[in-house]
Amino acid sequence: MARHAQDPAAAPQADPAPAAAAPADTGAVTPMMAQYLEIKGRYPDALLFYRMGDFYELFFDDAVSAAAALDIALTKRGKHLGQDIAMCGVPVHSHENYLLQLIRKGFRVAVCEQLEDPAEARKRGSKSVVKRDVTRLVTPGTLTEDALLDARRHNYLAAWAEIRGEGALAWLDLSTGDFHVADCPRAGLGPLLARLAPSEVLVSEAAEDPALTELIEEAGAAATPLARAAWDSEGARLRLETLFAVKALDAFGGFSRAQVAAMGGAIAYVELTQRGRLPLVRPPMAEAPGGTMRIDAATRRNLELTRSMSGGRDGSLLAAVDRSVTAAGARLLEARLASPSTDRAEIADRLDAVAALIADRRLAEDIRAALRRAPEMERALSRLGLGRGGPRDLAAIRDGLAQGASLADRLGAEDLPPRLTGVASALEGHDALTERLETALVAEPPLLIRDGGAVAAGLDPELDEARELRDHGRGVIAGLQSGYAETAGVNALKIKHNNVLGYFIETSALHAERMLKPPLSETFIHRQTLANAVRFTTVELSDLEARILNAGARALEAEKKIFEALCAEVLEAAPAVARAAKALAELDLAAGLAQLAVEQDWTRPVLEAGRAFVIEGGRHPVVEQALRRQGGQAFVPNDCDLSAEPGEGAGEAGEPPRPVWLLTGPNMAGKSTFLRQNALIAVLAQMGAYVPAASARIGVVDQLFSRVGAADDLARGRSTFMVEMVETAAILNQAGPGALVILDEIGRGTATYDGLSIAWATLEHLHESNRCRALFATHYHELTALADRLPGLRNATMAVREWEGDVVFLHEVRAGAADRSYGVQVARLAGLPVSVVERARTVLEALEEGDRQGAGGGGARAKALIDDLPLFAAVPAPAPRAPAEAAPSKLEARLREAAPDELTPRAALDLVYELRAMLGGD
Repeated sequence: MARHAQDPAAAPQADPAPAAAAPADTGAVTPMMAQYLEIKGRYPDALLFYRMGDFYELFFDDAVSAAAALDIALTKRGKHLGQDIAMCGVPVHSHENYLLQLIRKGFRVAVCEQLEDPAEARKRGSKSVVKRDVTRLVTPGTLTEDALLDARRHNYLAAWAEIRGEGALAWLDLSTGDFHVADCPRAGLGPLLARLAPSEVLVSEAAEDPALTELIEEAGAAATPLARAAWDSEGARLRLETLFAVKALDAFGGFSRAQVAAMGGAIAYVELTQRGRLPLVRPPMAEAPGGTMRIDAATRRNLELTRSMSGGRDGSLLAAVDRSVTAAGARLLEARLASPSTDRAEIADRLDAVAALIADRRLAEDIRAALRRAPEMERALSRLGLGRGGPRDLAAIRDGLAQGASLADRLGAEDLPPRLTGVASALEGHDALTERLETALVAEPPLLIRDGGAVAAGLDPELDEARELRDHGRGVIAGLQSGYAETAGVNALKIKHNNVLGYFIETSALHAERMLKPPLSETFIHRQTLANAVRFTTVELSDLEARILNAGARALEAEKKIFEALCAEVLEAAPAVARAAKALAELDLAAGLAQLAVEQDWTRPVLEAGRAFVIEGGRHPVVEQALRRQGGQAFVPNDCDLSAEPGEGAGEAGEPPRPVWLLTGPNMAGKSTFLRQNALIAVLAQMGAYVPAASARIGVVDQLFSRVGAADDLARGRSTFMVEMVETAAILNQAGPGALVILDEIGRGTATYDGLSIAWATLEHLHESNRCRALFATHYHELTALADRLPGLRNATMAVREWEGDVVFLHEVRAGAADRSYGVQVARLAGLPVSVVERARTVLEALEEGDRQGAGGGGARAKALIDDLPLFAAVPAPAPRAPAEAAPSKLEARLREAAPDELTPRAALDLVYELRAMLGGD
């Protein structure tokens, strides 16, 4: 009989008699190796974890690959066909750590378990092998154990299907049961994969091609081909109807053939990897086209929405806004941040929930305190559905529902918006199941049911008796001995034990005479006579002995039965439990966003139907928090008005809309920060969060494009400039009127006039053809002249101030255009050698003079300058010297004259006015 799936180490021993290696000259194989080869032949593309007692062993090439990947010893076990058999192994009790390493390095692992007790194999003969088979195929997208997963991220298995040019993508998180599907032509696959960040993507063998595989791998996922039969839409429909026990899928919505095929392909793969044991998959949810803001992979990378440029979580927008206290809440936050909504009603509903918890801080604090005590229910429920759960998963359901009930009572006493009312409703009605689990389980159960001690005392009389005999057998025997001594009238009567007779009653030969005669002989059965003692037994003692010897096994078997019954009860209520788990995540997200808004002084955005975009006092959430942690200068807020329709902007009535801003100014002045912060404010607003601004009024953004920063793609033979052009082309070919576009330094990766020409044409295309809201930063000051020709273009610049040859960045965005980039000054601040800085000044002055004189073409002017300027070597580096003291200004002299301790309040005030007048005079 197969062992329980949640008890993978149930068989403590290996094969009863490991066979010797076969002679090399016969070509024969041992029974065990024959079994291994047969099983391995069914899983040629996976490493086979072959269970042998307390270890999973790997052989042949599997062992070589695994030993190298895991950095463990490679040994050998006999010979096969004249060759040494390579072997390595990992302990069963810690195999999850090794599994994780292998999965992260791109391997798939087939877990082959012992399906019977070795004692059963011994009964069949000395050469019999323990029955084994693969119970699970472990792949990146099918992980469920906490040790193998990031608790705060979804782990999606995606499946892409294409039928007659119509594409669809389905994605399933096996660890939580979340199941979604959306229309997805091949052209839209990249952006959707970038949003979901799945671990594994299934494709049909017929659709597999290098370009598709490359696209999937660019998203950080493993591409897995699946047989054509898995993608047949009719077969997929039947598979889904069987899974959800319905006659038709219409109850869940209308699905296209491609969507059905994608969903069916995902479920077929789950059936394959889980060996027929399906998880608790929730009914599929079809995502409406255009229901979320479209953000491509390059934009997500540039804006660092969920991952920073370095690939980690730190430094990302997600890390800056995450105030969730549960893993499920963190997963929901990431999902919302990755897919901001375009539905104004949905956004308003989310914002109402956040606003209610901002208004009632005591309620919000009570919610967060209760949620900190709520364990992970979603993944516990999924493991129970797959048969891999343990007592602690049942305890997680118990404790989570209990916390949910207390929160429902707390929420029920408040006047709440619809979203929070729905949360309270989902948390109610679980009292019977909660009470059943509280009665049945101990407060802190063990990890595995085989460890025993999970079921509470008093639940089952048979279990209590078995435990009493197992744990207090000596006391039971002592009580029985006392009773027998009284019955026989022999105070010296003892009950003893040895390995031959087991338990027996012993008394002296003198006292034994009475016990050998009626009526005592009817109770005491003679077993053995010794020189000085006689030994007896009784029917009751023999029965008690058998029960004591089997008490441990009986107790464990009773606990397993109760555990299985409890699992069945939980799974019967699985849909309601899953709704409660989702409600807790929703509550955590709303409370976390409320905490963030109060803590960071954020404001509620207003989402409109038009194309307004008015941000007052906007700030970059990540940069602002970093400055605060460093104790440095305060973040300088800035306004932005990209409204595209008359009357939507913040300007005076009748002022024409200017939805495109051309931003100039020096590096380090904050241009990129300004660009990014406005995009991030749009993302936060549409995910349903408050935003870092004094006020924000935004017409729904349906597309977000960003081209900020420089990067190459050498693996694909793309230079920095080529990557820039590819990303710019994607923006110009796709951005529509509802889009928000931010572009920085377009054309800087090539020759000056080439770059200026490309930037010029790109800016005109955004204004005339795309007609979107856009921020365009550049160092090509020539472009500022376009503001006189393009009515929707506004010039803006980063304010700076020069002081004694240095440049001071004010980080303020002002109307107007910069006259220069201050590049030489920034280079000096960066620490370039003084000789290089001075040489750069000389060349810059010569070039500017040439422009003023307008002498000759660009090439001729450059050649003339090169000929006229002395060589670099002829320009000596200035010798280090102490900076000359500047003569004190009148302001400084007046300040030095003042004696603060001698000033009266009135005199101090007069001094301030005097100094201000002197400053104005300068």
